[in-house]
Amino acid sequence: MGEATSIVIFGASGDLARRKLLPALYNLYLKGRLTEPLNIVGISRTPFSHTEWRERLSAGVLEHSPLSWDRSRWEEFAHHIWYVPGNASIPEDMQRLNNFLAGRELGTGRRLYYLSVAPPLYVPIVHNLGALGMHQETQGWRRAIFEKPFGTDLVSARALNEEIHSYFDESQVFRIDHYLGKETIQNIIYLRFANAIFEPMWNREHVDNVQISALEAVDVGTRGGYYDDFGVFRDMFQNHMLQMMMLTAIEPPEYFDADLIRDEKVRLLNSVRPIQPQDVICGQYGGYNPADDSDSSVRTATYAAMRIWVDNERWRGVPFYLRSGKALARKRTDIIINFRRTPQRMLGGRQSIPNALSICLQPDEGVQLAIDAKVPDTASDTRRVHMGFRYDHAFAATPIPEAYERLLHDVMQGDASLFARSDGIEAAWQLMDPVIRQSEQGMPLLYTPGGQGPPAADALLTRAGHVWDDGCGGS
Repeated sequence: MGEATSIVIFGASGDLARRKLLPALYNLYLKGRLTEPLNIVGISRTPFSHTEWRERLSAGVLEHSPLSWDRSRWEEFAHHIWYVPGNASIPEDMQRLNNFLAGRELGTGRRLYYLSVAPPLYVPIVHNLGALGMHQETQGWRRAIFEKPFGTDLVSARALNEEIHSYFDESQVFRIDHYLGKETIQNIIYLRFANAIFEPMWNREHVDNVQISALEAVDVGTRGGYYDDFGVFRDMFQNHMLQMMMLTAIEPPEYFDADLIRDEKVRLLNSVRPIQPQDVICGQYGGYNPADDSDSSVRTATYAAMRIWVDNERWRGVPFYLRSGKALARKRTDIIINFRRTPQRMLGGRQSIPNALSICLQPDEGVQLAIDAKVPDTASDTRRVHMGFRYDHAFAATPIPEAYERLLHDVMQGDASLFARSDGIEAAWQLMDPVIRQSEQGMPLLYTPGGQGPPAADALLTRAGHVWDDGCGGS
């Protein structure tokens, strides 16, 4: 019998465990990527038995991983699933969890703690883990995963880092952002550095502007209370949007190493010019239904667009446009590299259409390159056409795994490449804090649900002679 691996899910009765974590772990098990002996142990205040929790999870896996569902394999997997009812912020309940784990591990074992709980519970859970020595690596590695939001500003993020570091070393801490587990996001590094045709053009000499969009057709729905507290800047920009920008813009590391990649991310954030109020547009869709009628709710931004300048040798003078919002015309997430126009005018005095490289995250993951082509049977008319691939076509025999599947496996392998480091979290908050404070002082611009967002977001680009790209598949 080898060393046991125990995956402990705090907040196990929540939706994340049922919809994302257990389907991801089940798929990893089917692929032989979870070593045995294996214990998957949930803890929350809901008084489930082992059997009741397994049945709840089986329904979640059947719903969210239908292609890999196999009743006999699930029953085999379910033998590794356990449940301990309790409140992890109470020392006695944490002791009971520790005793249960020790009984399953029979001496030594590796432990992964997943804190799928509300952020205010991070500190009491960490303190209880530390008080019982459950963070110590004398009997195998100990790693902890924290969900976003990681703090609400620079002060709170720094305080949270200090609390966690009072017990856990930074090498044991994994701050998860599910966007970074998407295959297309991971492919940015390979697209840039494994293809010699792109990297020589990935700079201000050839790139005119970069656009990063994360747009949703759905509105806030039942998350009004959360959105009143966080808004689009804390919910999307401080983490997802900046992470996508960093991977797009970082310098190539000396070699592929988690700390070297994260060093470059922090270096890039520290090169960003302070964001000016005139470079930020805030919006709120008409009919937004806040949790209350307070002034802060009325000021909640459900949409934002901003222009960012990176003052380093590679990107100086190239604007990065970021936008994200709810209740828009369609769901799409993409990164678009718009190249400069060719200096010469083609036949007939027509100027060529600029090339654009689109990295498409949703709804259809893939990459496409927009090029200028002559229209047949014309003297010199041109049209933008597309070359590219979609993952579901190019890799049809290899289904794209869910983001959490990749990220959980990386944590168990000790690979932190796709996870934010403490200094990166603090650098991101330092950049966004002034923007958030400024946004909370004014009223957001109203926009029509199902539209394109506030017109001022278009004007942000047109002032510089740019327009928002239509995204993957656009013309």
